[in-house]
Amino acid sequence: MKGRVAIVTGGGRGIGEAVALALAREGARVVVAARTGAELGQVVARIEQLGGAARAVPSDVSQPAQVERLTRAALDAYGRIDVLVNAAGVPGPIGPLWDTDVAAWKRAIDVNLLGTFLCCHAVVPHMIKQRRGKVINLSGGGAASPPPRFSAYGASKAAVVRLTETLAEELREFNVQVNAIAPGLVDTRLQDEVLAAGERAGVQFARVRRLRETGEGGVPGELPATLAVWLASDRSDGLTGKLIAAPFDDWQTWGAARIAELASSAWLTLRRLDHPTVRPLLETMPRDAG
Repeated sequence: MKGRVAIVTGGGRGIGEAVALALAREGARVVVAARTGAELGQVVARIEQLGGAARAVPSDVSQPAQVERLTRAALDAYGRIDVLVNAAGVPGPIGPLWDTDVAAWKRAIDVNLLGTFLCCHAVVPHMIKQRRGKVINLSGGGAASPPPRFSAYGASKAAVVRLTETLAEELREFNVQVNAIAPGLVDTRLQDEVLAAGERAGVQFARVRRLRETGEGGVPGELPATLAVWLASDRSDGLTGKLIAAPFDDWQTWGAARIAELASSAWLTLRRLDHPTVRPLLETMPRDAG
C-alpha cells in the first residue's frame, strides 16, 4: 500500500477510523471524510504520529457537491485515488416499519445507499483513467438476512451489496475491483443506538446489552479494518463483486487459486436460491465447508 492514495468516508470514528489508521500503517496516504471536523482532526493527528500522511475533508456524503469537493481535494493533494472505502453510514430509525419516522428512514437511505453511489460516481472515473482501483463498500449483516425493526438499515445495506455487484461487472474491463464487507457486530454508535432504543430494537437489544454487560463488545473494529486493507492491496487482485464477512469467512487464507475459484462462482453474492444457482455452488464448495 506504500504511496497509494485512499479516501475513507466515515473516517472520524468507529470502523472508518480503524480502516483509515490501518491503511496509514501500511503506507497509504489517506484522505478522511466525515461530517464532524473535530473527530477528523484527531484521526489525522494519530496518522501523522504514526509517520503517515493524511488530509481531513469534512463532508456529508449524501450531498453531491460535497462529495465532488472531497474527490477534488484528494486529487489536488496527492494527484490520484487508488482506493475508495465507503464506511459512512447510519443505523436509521429503530422499531416496527409502520411506526417509523419517514424522514429518518429516508435519511438512512440517503447516507448509506445514495452516499455510497455518489462517492463511486465521483471517484470511479479517475480509477478508469488509471486502469486500476479498489472500491470497498461497508455493508452489514442486515444485507444478507432480514433484520426486524431495522428496515431502513437492512434495505439500504442490501442495496449497497447489489450496487457493489453491479458496479463490479461494469468495471471489470478496467481492472477496478469492487467488493463489500460485512463487518460483524462491532462496538460502534450502532450498539449505542440499539441500547437507547430499548425494547423497540427487539432481539438486538438483549444481544447488545449482553455484549456490553459481559465486556465482550462484539467484533473488534481492527478485524474489518484488516480485511479492508487486504481488499485494497494487490493480494486481492481478481476478486470483485463479493460480500465478505470479516468474522466468518476465511479470507485470511485465500490465495490466487481460491480467488480464481470464487471469481467464477456465485459464492459470496446475493442470489435467489434455486436449482440452477445451488448446483454449481455445491460443485465449487470447499472441501472443509460444512
